[in-house]
Amino acid sequence: MTTAGRQHRIASDSTSSALRNALVELGIGTGDEVIVPSFGPSAPADAVRLAGAVPVFADIDPRTFCLDPDAVAASVTSRTAAILPVSVFGHPAPLARLGELAGRYALAIVEEGGTAEDIGTVARRRAHARFLDSALTGVIVPYTEPGARHLYHQYTVRVPGNGRPDRDAFARALAVRGVRATVSVPVPVHRMPAHRSGTVLPQTELVAADALSLPVHSGLNQRELTHVADACNALGGLI
Repeated sequence: MTTAGRQHRIASDSTSSALRNALVELGIGTGDEVIVPSFGPSAPADAVRLAGAVPVFADIDPRTFCLDPDAVAASVTSRTAAILPVSVFGHPAPLARLGELAGRYALAIVEEGGTAEDIGTVARRRAHARFLDSALTGVIVPYTEPGARHLYHQYTVRVPGNGRPDRDAFARALAVRGVRATVSVPVPVHRMPAHRSGTVLPQTELVAADALSLPVHSGLNQRELTHVADACNALGGLI
């Protein structure tokens, strides 16, 4: 590791090239390890490899879907150079706790660059999310850490049951009712061919198997939003 003490870089955006540049600016490369999430886009892990370093996947908090600081701490080795946290579906990564870890182990933090948000659009999505929070039954609605500001780029629920088979059946049943739900993370990054490893990430696997994103975009009107809730509730949470 060529970085000295804790340093913090914010990439210009969330692409692999921007994240790679931020790592290189910190002197991170061959022989270094960077802790990244597996639940989400592959850009963080891709960036680490582009910099010549090795991505080390840590597990997530099953409520926020972001990196679990305890899992990150357990992943630190003598070769760890940095942590690359990611905000997931609009929920911010736990930067305060990860910053404490970085200070304790003299690690760098590379934070993904945010995109400009239209205040009105975000407010509308958050209002839609609050409605769904109160209206939905039978599914586990998104959690927001106290003090955090969730932007709800995706409104992702968890479908109780037996994981992927029940989640996929739930999605198909919603489609029949005219609600298009999506699986935002069909395959965790640590199981993709380019990054496959023997890492065991139980919470990542569980969330990837039962998570489903419901429509929450700002273009929805109240009638459409109510239909989303009614369609979900009619299924009872388990098919």
